Amino acid sequence: MKRVEPTQLSRELRTSPKLRRRRQVVGLSLIASASMGVIALYQTGLIKHLPEPPLPKMDADRVDASAEAYSRFATPDAILGLGSYAATMGLAAMGGEDRARDMPLVPLALAAKVTFDVANAVRLTVDQWTKFRAFCFWCLIAATATFAMAPLVVGEAIEAASIVGRRSDLHRPTK
Repeated sequence: MKRVEPTQLSRELRTSPKLRRRRQVVGLSLIASASMGVIALYQTGLIKHLPEPPLPKMDADRVDASAEAYSRFATPDAILGLGSYAATMGLAAMGGEDRARDMPLVPLALAAKVTFDVANAVRLTVDQWTKFRAFCFWCLIAATATFAMAPLVVGEAIEAASIVGRRSDLHRPTK
């Protein structure tokens, strides 16, 4: 694994056109995290009501106070979501502009993580309707941001997979 010098990494992450999609993943993760933060305020009792626009079928208080929202690891699910989005941001920000070549497992890990997150967002959104006949506005913002990440990670993951495949070909015995 080729190490990127911190000064170069700083410049590339902030300015390189090649990293635009990765910056977008970070931005979308921050949007989803902000939504999770609002929900976490409610789930931990720091606020008594989740504000939502007056739209039909919205009931964040009911969805986010449900037993299901507290059923994993004895922790409010928004706090777990904050940790998850932090991990996504870490994977998106890790490495320089040539990481598909220099660190190919990182873009593959990011693609796997985003795929898992998309599947989870679909499940949670479907569960809101099927179990509560209502949606959480803040959850829908996070889910939308999550869905938007998927196409952003595909290109780099394909490039990294190709590189991993070529490297594994080098280690195959010849006949």
